[in-house]
Amino acid sequence: MNFKDFDAIIDARTPSEYALDHIPGAVSAPVLDDAQRAEVGTLYKQVSPFEAKKLGAALIAQNVARHIEQRFRGKEKGWRPLVYCWRGGKRSGAMAHILREVGWDAKTLEGGYRAYRRWVVDELATRPSQLEFIVVHGPTGSGKSRFLAALAEAGAQVLDLEALAAHRGSVLGSLPNEPQPSQKWFESQVLAELENFDRAKPVFVEAESKKIGQIQVPEALMERMRASRCLALDTDTATRVALLLAEYRHFLEDRGALNAQLDCLVALHGRERINEWKALAAAGKWREFVERLLVQHYDPAYKRSSTKNYARLNEAPTVRIASAENASFAEAARLELDSVLST
Repeated sequence: MNFKDFDAIIDARTPSEYALDHIPGAVSAPVLDDAQRAEVGTLYKQVSPFEAKKLGAALIAQNVARHIEQRFRGKEKGWRPLVYCWRGGKRSGAMAHILREVGWDAKTLEGGYRAYRRWVVDELATRPSQLEFIVVHGPTGSGKSRFLAALAEAGAQVLDLEALAAHRGSVLGSLPNEPQPSQKWFESQVLAELENFDRAKPVFVEAESKKIGQIQVPEALMERMRASRCLALDTDTATRVALLLAEYRHFLEDRGALNAQLDCLVALHGRERINEWKALAAAGKWREFVERLLVQHYDPAYKRSSTKNYARLNEAPTVRIASAENASFAEAARLELDSVLST
């Protein structure tokens, strides 16, 4: 779907529908809010379609008028918006009709959001195979996300799945006050990123398992990543501890949340070990706490899964991360990018 032919994409669905998923870049301009849609639907079932349509028409007219007054009033005559709703039917049709009556060349998306969603699923099944990936590996705390950010700053193409999923991918990977997106919105964002990449250049991506928190990585993308060439970060333990202390700062300040996450590992490590980790945290021995997590939990898990799931990891070149300083990541990214461009 080519949305670049339009000056704006308008989502005429309810705010809750928009929050679940929408076309990236679309603005929410509901012709009915959630309460109004429920009211019209109830009237349709319990009274009559005619009464429901009368109420719906009045509400839609009021809401579209407000959007024109507050959002679209400053648009020039040549403005070309694309309007969509759930099925490309009455809601988007009503708004587009009014916008055309004003004089704007408003179009509706045939099939609406449902057609868009089918397109996303189809594209995610094929698009990853058209790109070359370089998968960044390294045990927890080695600075993979920081390295990706440095690569992006240096001009490389980067797909940061953990940023899109709002999760760092580990048991302590949840972000403070930032819930994960819906699966559908994650997939919409992933596809938007893939569409913008130059197929002639590699895309750097962090090695992931099939799930990032509660979010599932699209199957075709996962398969492509696992078959791609790799590089491995070489970061010493002291630097890894420093990086994790910075990343997990919110857990250090919220012992209750930390203990709840540690309890998720009881089945794997046993209550005695978990209590030992909690005791270190309670005593404020944060460096020792993080080092124990690395040695006893993260590193064994990394060794078990990485070579098993990424066939080309054994042939991966290494990239040395000298310290937790930004300059170290910038230098490592520059050297890696120079190496990739020279091959």
